[in-house]
Amino acid sequence: MIKAFDEIVKSAKKKGPKTLAVAVAQDAEVLTAVNTAKDLGIAEAILVGDKEEILKAAGNCGVELAKFEIIDEKDKTEACRKAVSLIAEGKAHIVMKGLVDTAIILKAVLAEEAGLRTGNVLSHVAVFEVNGFDRLFIVTDAAMNIAPNLEQKKQIIENAVKVAHAMGNEEPKVAVLAAVEKVNPKMQATLDADALTEMNRKGEIRGCQIAGPFALDNAVSIEAAKHKGIDHPVAGHADILMVPQIEAGNMLYKSMVFFARAQNAGIIVGAKVPIVLTSRADSDIAKLNSIAIGVLMS
Repeated sequence: MIKAFDEIVKSAKKKGPKTLAVAVAQDAEVLTAVNTAKDLGIAEAILVGDKEEILKAAGNCGVELAKFEIIDEKDKTEACRKAVSLIAEGKAHIVMKGLVDTAIILKAVLAEEAGLRTGNVLSHVAVFEVNGFDRLFIVTDAAMNIAPNLEQKKQIIENAVKVAHAMGNEEPKVAVLAAVEKVNPKMQATLDADALTEMNRKGEIRGCQIAGPFALDNAVSIEAAKHKGIDHPVAGHADILMVPQIEAGNMLYKSMVFFARAQNAGIIVGAKVPIVLTSRADSDIAKLNSIAIGVLMS
């Protein structure tokens, strides 16, 4: 089982290179990450965007563009459409977000003519390497689904489990998070956690072990779980942290990055191909990590 990002990069080297279609590629961190992925043998890339701006960004970060194909498209919406169309044409395997709003690239991905829909919920899966822990954490959904219902939460977990499987974790432990550890009829998150746990017990959600509700502390800390008297295989050992809604997920994501200084990665799962999607504030290392996971998923 993969336990660190350097192991993910090594595994991606073995599976790669895959080709990225980078939508609105005029971003220094994106170009740096893509260039590193190319040099490591993880990924090739086709850069779609304003060529003049791409050249300027590349000059700012010292990236040599002769090794990449560039498709000049100044309009960001059209650049996203062209990047996505490269998948249907068989020229690329993974879509990557550049300097563009998430909504614009997702609209291109979800367009009927793109042919990337599967009928499943698309969800954001973030992966973190946190100092002091012996495993990677998956957090979902911190960026896409605002207030998912029970069926959507089921599919969000299934998407996250696919990422865990791609990282070699055959039976990830899923903690469904809430503010408390007990079911409270006034707190929908606890009711959903209980229902998802039951679905897993009945075999309706496979390939993982689900339990909840858990507060964050007793999901990740064995000591906290013992202190609360919680005796369950998931308690203190969670690999996947399923958040109740986007506000909780977004705050947890950014707390990990800015307070814990955790290495991170992010992709969208649920379409026919992975979509590398990180925050514009994320570093080029986070973007490289995300590309590597995308390669493992493709």
